[in-house]
Amino acid sequence: MSTVLIAAPEHLPALTSRPDLAGAQAFNDGEALRALEVITRNRPKVVVLESLFAATARGSALINRIKADPKLASCEVRIVAHDSEYVRTTVAPASPPADEGEATIAVVEAPPEEALDAGGTRRAPRFKIAEGVELMVDGNPAALLDLSVLGAQVVSPTVLRPNQRVRVIMADGRRPIRVNAGVVWASFELAATGPQYRAGLEFFDADSVAIEKFCKAKKRD
Repeated sequence: MSTVLIAAPEHLPALTSRPDLAGAQAFNDGEALRALEVITRNRPKVVVLESLFAATARGSALINRIKADPKLASCEVRIVAHDSEYVRTTVAPASPPADEGEATIAVVEAPPEEALDAGGTRRAPRFKIAEGVELMVDGNPAALLDLSVLGAQVVSPTVLRPNQRVRVIMADGRRPIRVNAGVVWASFELAATGPQYRAGLEFFDADSVAIEKFCKAKKRD
C-alpha cells in the first residue's frame, strides 16, 4: 500500500475514481482513528486528505500526529479538493515561503499535548455543564454534558451516528443559539432509563461569544 485517502463519504467516489487514487486505501472522515492505525502500521508513502476534512480539528490533529512520528518521516501529506488536482502541503509550525507558483494550505496546529481521542481534539477550554441542562439536536432533546466553542458532548435517546450533520439549538433567554454541527463520534449505551446515544459534536459555524457566555452561565460549580 502506497497511498491512504481520507475524505467525507460523499466525496470518496469522485476521489477514488481518479487514476492516481484508484489504488488508495480509502477511509471516510469518521474513521480517522482507524486510518491512523493503518498509517502507523503500514507506513504509506502518501497520505491524502480532502481539504474540508483537513481543515477540521480531527484533520489537523491527524496531520500533526503523522508529522510528529519519526517512523513516518518519509510519509508525504497532501491536501486535495474533491473537484481539483492535488495540492502538496508541508505541515509545520513555521513553514518557509513557497516557491513562486506553488500553492500552500495553512493548517492550524493542535497543541502537542492534545490527543486524537474518541471525542476528537480539544483546542479550546471545555466546560462541564450542570446536570439537567438540555439542548435540541435536530429537534430532539439531548442532555448536554460538556461544551466548548468548538463542540459538545451530549447524551440523546434519539439515534446519533458518526458523520451525521445536525442542527443544534441551545436555549439562551430570548435568543436561542443555533449551530450547524457534525457528529464526530457516537456510542450506544443501555442506561437504566433505556437505550441512549453518547456523542461528540463538532460545531461548524458557532457564535463563539454567545457560546462562551452560555458555558459560564451553565457550567457545573
